[in-house]
Amino acid sequence: ALAGTTAALIGERTGTAWLIGAVLLAVAALAVTAYLHDPKRAQQPGTTTNAALLLCYLLGALSWYGPTELAVSVAVTATLLLYFKPELHGFSHRISAPEMRAILQLAAVAFLLLPLLPDQAYGPWQAINPFRIGLLVVLISGLSLAGYAALKLLDHQHAVAALGLLGGAVSSTATTLAFSRHARAGVVSPPVAALIVALANLTVLLRLALIAAAAAPQLLRVLAPILATALACGAILPLRSWRRLPPQPTTAALEMKNPADLRSAFSFALLFSLVLLITAGANDWLGSAGLFAVAGFSGLTDVDAISLSAMQLHQQNRASAATAIIAICVAYAANLLFKLGAVAIIGGAPMARTVGAAFATVLAGLALGALLWL
Repeated sequence: ALAGTTAALIGERTGTAWLIGAVLLAVAALAVTAYLHDPKRAQQPGTTTNAALLLCYLLGALSWYGPTELAVSVAVTATLLLYFKPELHGFSHRISAPEMRAILQLAAVAFLLLPLLPDQAYGPWQAINPFRIGLLVVLISGLSLAGYAALKLLDHQHAVAALGLLGGAVSSTATTLAFSRHARAGVVSPPVAALIVALANLTVLLRLALIAAAAAPQLLRVLAPILATALACGAILPLRSWRRLPPQPTTAALEMKNPADLRSAFSFALLFSLVLLITAGANDWLGSAGLFAVAGFSGLTDVDAISLSAMQLHQQNRASAATAIIAICVAYAANLLFKLGAVAIIGGAPMARTVGAAFATVLAGLALGALLWL
């Protein structure tokens, strides 16, 4: 670092800009010479040490030219990376190739593709904004990937609550279907499976709040109290069931694909664009009744797409806050009813009764919140 600072000083005073590069090559040559004189190190070269050596020199040069805060920040970051190198190696070894590929694909969409999308409305009713659609796709995929990663890291076989909450962050539908099958197969008891399903579908309320915070912050001021009321009412029965759980954990694993692959992201983009066009047209031709009908139909299989569409209409001043929120509530209610039917068919009547009671309290809280805050 002192060599870099000195080279920068001399180069600036004498007008010889090449001096920094020349001394950098000399430092690199010293590193190479040291390895050649040590056969053991030559057989197992440590590229991290070499990179840190050259970085240290360059940070010294950088500190001379003025941005000392940047130089200090990079130095601290490099030191942290060196210190936590064993932990980082362990973390990287736990990530499989498909998971790393999904992370890189999501990063490519977020940081390479998204900035290229035009932030402008297109199509009939000016309903399609490529940048907004891409941003929301990244948000949904990022939330799912975060939940997936947490499930992998937290050893979810020993945490029923984590299975439900994080399973809902990944996919509440996948969680519902998976544990309905587990209950019928006897892998887990119906009460435990019902608890996980109830928690997963409560997590959808938190997802909707996060989506609204990103897509329609103004709508969140009215939507948040309604969602909070539904969450508080819906958490009563699952919390009581959770406190009565026996100490032994469930042994069932949540089976699902990595949620952040490009195919899932672009499939959601296509679905969201289609729902956005349908809701914009229904709202234009039929008013609020058309939007509610689309919300009930589309919410049977997916809550995010229709909810985002309703938020988009509100942001474009084509739907009131009350209309958009009621559409979101209708979609969520339709989704719960669809899942309850799936639980009854796949998981059996005992599980369906428990899940039905939990869903009923959520819907009661949703209706109460709408009456209080709309």
